[in-house]
Amino acid sequence: MPVGSRNDPYRAYNFLVEIDGITRAGFQECSGLDSSQDPIEYREGNEALTVRKLPGLAKYTNITLKRGITDDAELLEWRQKFAEGKGERKNGSIVLLDDTGATKARWNFREAWPTKWTGPSFNAKGNEVAIETLEIAHEGIKKA
Repeated sequence: MPVGSRNDPYRAYNFLVEIDGITRAGFQECSGLDSSQDPIEYREGNEALTVRKLPGLAKYTNITLKRGITDDAELLEWRQKFAEGKGERKNGSIVLLDDTGATKARWNFREAWPTKWTGPSFNAKGNEVAIETLEIAHEGIKKA
């Protein structure tokens, strides 16, 4: 039996995060790449006995990034500026790479700002990496 062309799916472990053109590799986890729209039910009195379903407002889940703590504090400083009322929104991308490091998919988000930072949990009996979490609110995500 001849072997045909095979398209394997890309793996979820090889990705980059870019925020305003600055590449931030080394994240352990990235989640929240989704959007939803609640239906609005509507009916007029002279219509059939069913309800129309109209599309409501689009909603986007916050993006959650987790990484091991390093000397790079730029993302925490971005969060602290918002806590002080001096923050600046940024655009960014989540970039999926193949095993050779080539870009295979890109999700661009816009008007983003860090809504929550969570520091690591410490345990003197453990040997895990100290992980920080950054939650980013945004106003839209689109696959490029």
